[in-house]
Amino acid sequence: MKNNTKEIYLTSEGFLKLEEELDHLKKVERPDVINAIKEARALGDLSENAEYSSARERQGKLEARIKEIEYTLEHATIIENNSDGKVCVGSVVTIKYLEDDEEEEYTIVGTNEADPFENKISNESPIALAVMGKKEGDEVQVDSPNGSFDIKILKVA
Repeated sequence: MKNNTKEIYLTSEGFLKLEEELDHLKKVERPDVINAIKEARALGDLSENAEYSSARERQGKLEARIKEIEYTLEHATIIENNSDGKVCVGSVVTIKYLEDDEEEEYTIVGTNEADPFENKISNESPIALAVMGKKEGDEVQVDSPNGSFDIKILKVA
């Protein structure tokens, strides 16, 4: 039976960050929330105990995040740089917007690692979808929700 979930791509850096977050959640956050629940229970009536309700809600969110990270780490494909010159997940791509000659450099990463403030774009973003499998010198049209525009791939690393 085939799994219908999307492929999860992570760089080795992103994988390590998630491992560190998981370790912190299990060794620091989880014991802290368990202690908060114990302390709130000691206050008495749980039906009207805001501290208890708050701690239980925090525990639910924490456990959900732990499960999410564990699933991601278990199912992730670690991406390595491709040496054939074609754009793929993990590539650093320099492009030029042909309408205004502005240049921009993006790292194409899996959705979990996307961070526009660091120019890390998701492999599912319009620009990434347009350049995947292309090489230096190729001109492509990007179809975005705000309309289409043309770019040229200047460099693939």
